[in-house]
Amino acid sequence: FEEADGLLVGTPVYYAQPNATLVALLQRLFYSTPFDKRMKVGACVVCCRRGGASATFDALNKFFTISQMPVVSSQYWNSIHGQTPGEAQQDEEGKQTMRTLGRNMAFLMKSIALGKEQQGLPEVEAVRQSTNFIR
Repeated sequence: FEEADGLLVGTPVYYAQPNATLVALLQRLFYSTPFDKRMKVGACVVCCRRGGASATFDALNKFFTISQMPVVSSQYWNSIHGQTPGEAQQDEEGKQTMRTLGRNMAFLMKSIALGKEQQGLPEVEAVRQSTNFIR
């Protein structure tokens, strides 16, 4: 992950949420890794029978945004639909969304690499402010 330009994660949707094992992995991965994740590109894809895709998509994207990772977009939310193995192959819009996501992710990683080479990373403030709302 430290050497990667981007991270793509995928999950089926269970009860309108990401797979619990994936969430546990991501929580540990993002919390325990001390290296700078800024400007690494992040994307997630979800597969569901019918509902819960946008809630799952949102939950996964939070790992990226809290780490200053640009989130890759597509032409729609990065979801594909199907219930049984192989059924997602019938979702033409979902497949097109995934192809667009792949092209956008590749472009964004190349663009950020070029920007880093020419200008470096954005400045980081010396002290990170954390506000406790209970006073």
